[in-house]
Amino acid sequence: MGNSKKYTKLVYTVKDRCRVCYTCVRECPVKAIRIFNGQAEVIAERCIACGNCVRVCSQDAKVFIDSREQVKILLKGDRPVYAIIAPSFPAEFTEIKDYRILVGMIRKLGFARVLEVSFGADMVAKEYNKLLGSNGSKHYISSDCPAIVNYIENYHPDLVPALAPIASPMVALCRVIRKKYGEEPIIVFIGPCIAKKAESEETDEAITFRELRKLFQEFGITAEKAEPANFDEPASGKGAIFPVSRGLLQTANKNDDLVEGNIMVADGKSNFREAIKEFENGLMHSQHLELLCCEGCIMGPGMTYGCKKFDGMARISQYVQEKLKNLEEDNWEKNIEEFSDIDFSQEFSKRERTPLQAPREKVEEVLFNMGKVSEKDQLNCGACGYDTCVDHAIAIVKGLAENEMCLPFAIEKLHTSLQELNISNEQLASTQQALRQSEKLAGMGQLSAGIAHELNNPLGVITMYTNILKDETPPDSPVYKDLQLIVEQAERCRGIVGGLLNFARKNQVFLVETNMVEFVNRSVDSIIRPDNIEIKCENMISDPIARIDKDQMMQVLTNLEKNAVEAMPKGGILKITLSGSEHEVVMAISDTGTGIPEENMDKIFTPFFTTKEVGKGTGLGLPLIYGIVKMHRGQIQVVSNADPWKGQTGTTFTIKFPR
Repeated sequence: MGNSKKYTKLVYTVKDRCRVCYTCVRECPVKAIRIFNGQAEVIAERCIACGNCVRVCSQDAKVFIDSREQVKILLKGDRPVYAIIAPSFPAEFTEIKDYRILVGMIRKLGFARVLEVSFGADMVAKEYNKLLGSNGSKHYISSDCPAIVNYIENYHPDLVPALAPIASPMVALCRVIRKKYGEEPIIVFIGPCIAKKAESEETDEAITFRELRKLFQEFGITAEKAEPANFDEPASGKGAIFPVSRGLLQTANKNDDLVEGNIMVADGKSNFREAIKEFENGLMHSQHLELLCCEGCIMGPGMTYGCKKFDGMARISQYVQEKLKNLEEDNWEKNIEEFSDIDFSQEFSKRERTPLQAPREKVEEVLFNMGKVSEKDQLNCGACGYDTCVDHAIAIVKGLAENEMCLPFAIEKLHTSLQELNISNEQLASTQQALRQSEKLAGMGQLSAGIAHELNNPLGVITMYTNILKDETPPDSPVYKDLQLIVEQAERCRGIVGGLLNFARKNQVFLVETNMVEFVNRSVDSIIRPDNIEIKCENMISDPIARIDKDQMMQVLTNLEKNAVEAMPKGGILKITLSGSEHEVVMAISDTGTGIPEENMDKIFTPFFTTKEVGKGTGLGLPLIYGIVKMHRGQIQVVSNADPWKGQTGTTFTIKFPR
């Protein structure tokens, strides 16, 4: 079809406007869209210039090449410039009631003549009549839609011989003009089609109706300022119905009736592909195909947004009726006869594009990564823009698509991310709580160390002098009992001071290698267990050896185990779990007791805080444990639930320390 070399890329993406919607991928009949980082890029060598992506992009991110500047340069030259306008103009310029006003507006831009492409359709219809009447055994595909021709030449090259060897109405009119006027004029096509810009070198330039409107606006040309003018000769006839579906048939007086006719009509991106596929597979042995890439030319991408299909068809029909009513048939037939000797034939070439293929193992790997383990997982929902999950996977392997285009995969990935985020938030909240507790306890530790240091000296003096007085007092004296009480209470105070020092981490640890499994079992044996309490020890550690201060760590375990037993007055389960890695040991002491109220959680390691009855606890047990764990360079965390409505009540202390 002698494609023009002026434009190698008719459609492209404005990346700043492109959003992650994949509408263009869904609408592209040949999947000439590459998605990279969520941006859609048109692959020029695969594009058939149908313009579907331009028409459906709500963000105006898909645009076609603008030829207005080239047209303005042509209009400023010395040679006359002819405008040939597609017969779909009544559906575009609905605000202009008299077509002669539109002709006058186009002339005002500087065009020497304005002609209707529909006369070319008249001539082409005559050629189709001859072709379909003389080749009873051979069946053809109409060649008037350049996007259809591009599709067959590139993606179904074996069907190129089936393309009707007839020029399009646009090219046919160019040949008529050159015979009639003979002055080698410059010809500019105006219509609704993007593919026309690169259809043939027999036109010098092509613009869409949208571009024509912009030229009118740029030069301030309005209907009120234009002088009415008729189209230049030759005048067209029934060919004006050409831009609607079945327009070619009606122009050629052919019948697509399913009973009497042998012509099938298909338009739109899905229908024309299916028709070609069935034609190629031999399922339509006795049928000619009239195909349009768009749903009629009146729905082409070069039409202004908002054009209505059926309203447009009605306007074109009305225009044709008026035209035929006023047609000078003798003159029209004379013109038809005058140009009948022109060669309206057209040759087409094979430009085969390699279909998207990929190694099976690569495709299966991509499908597996998207969670499509079996065929049941392949929903083929089309949300990605591809017909099947396999097609999408092939496109991913070829670098044309991304995993995230799959809606089910993206939703599942989002759910996973939300779950991971929730876990991270919980961990962050726990860490923040631990940090606040550490800061608080660090201050308490400094205060406790100071108090303990100051109390140790006077307590030592009290103990020493009390013991001297005891030695000098007879045992049967009433004073002796008082002195004995003073000594006991002083020793108790020294014990409390010792606890404060341990909490403040002033003591040293003496680390020795210890079998932690045996150590945990020994701690359980050292506590009193009521009959209604079950104790479970679970070992999940491969290497049980760790370096600890056995005496101090035994104090930690037995204190926690005793607290757990006391928290289960009605019985329950005490569970000690030993786990970890090659770098650390983790001990978890869990009970199914009453739990710790939420309002007390940030106080449990505070010295002298206790919920036990007076005389049954000093409130130094957990602070002491905290200090010992810190001396082992470890961490202690607690999780508790005291509300039965939230699930099983109980408390879990988790201790982590390096080996």
